Amino acid sequence: MRLFEKPEDFQVDEVPLYAPTGEGSHTFVRIEKRNRTTPEVAQDLARAAGVKARDVGYAGLKDKLAVTTQWFSVPGLAPEAALALELSDARVLEAEAHPHKLRTGQLRANRFRILARDAERQGDAAEARVQELVARGMPNRFGPQRFGRRGDNADLGRRLLAGELNMRDRRRARLFVSALQAEVFNIVLERRELPLDAVEVGDVARVQASGGLFLVEDAKAENKRAQRFEISPTGPIFGNRVIEPASPVAERERAVATECGIDIDSVSPPPGVRLRGARRPLRVLPEEVRIEREGPDLVVQFMLPPGSYASVFLQEVLGDTSD
Repeated sequence: MRLFEKPEDFQVDEVPLYAPTGEGSHTFVRIEKRNRTTPEVAQDLARAAGVKARDVGYAGLKDKLAVTTQWFSVPGLAPEAALALELSDARVLEAEAHPHKLRTGQLRANRFRILARDAERQGDAAEARVQELVARGMPNRFGPQRFGRRGDNADLGRRLLAGELNMRDRRRARLFVSALQAEVFNIVLERRELPLDAVEVGDVARVQASGGLFLVEDAKAENKRAQRFEISPTGPIFGNRVIEPASPVAERERAVATECGIDIDSVSPPPGVRLRGARRPLRVLPEEVRIEREGPDLVVQFMLPPGSYASVFLQEVLGDTSD
């Protein structure tokens, strides 16, 4: 099996949270890019509008080695001027005015189309695995890209929190601390003994429809809801302002944090880094999943909510994708 041989093998289409209104001082620009990072395109748009790169908004980062579409917001750039832009390895698909900047996380989902070459032997097993993921959910672990090319982002985050490392670049500091948060979450998820469609007393559960959180007190009653995917158990994104689980869940999560070098009661972020924390669902529901055979290849299509990783979906469906 071979993945990502060409940018066209990995296609991502951002599904927006809302549509631009058609009026306002910002312009929402939908861009298709190839072999370019999101910040690189944002820099081009900022240059065209005569503004700073930080003034250009986007909902999330999209992969470089891929063909992706996503929305940007640009102040002071008329829609007509945006549509006329000529960009390197990117093109403007739509442009509409809107009153406000696009913020991180303001997207509904990401839709993927991935070509797995010479993967016909995985076809039957992949189709069976998809049925299980759609029924019980996909493990919502962070993908390897969260930890950097050398895999040391979490270690750098640990040194930052311990005061062993000073960093002026706040963006990079936030990146490293978030990698450490991801490490703790992944270990908690890996060690959980219950199936993904089950909760226990002490869990902090998330309501699928509203995103609300509550403490599980009656596991028998709540497990019926979990099996209908109405609620899901959550894991820790450690921080200073986060709902804490109760025993025995709390003890297990604290043990993992301690193992990772974090004192939950006294953790303090470096300057310029907020550490509020959150609860992240331990599972997500893949939608619009389709697997089609094209000769010896498989075309895998699916949609995931923001913050979930296509690489994790592929590992769950196709097995080890590191080769």
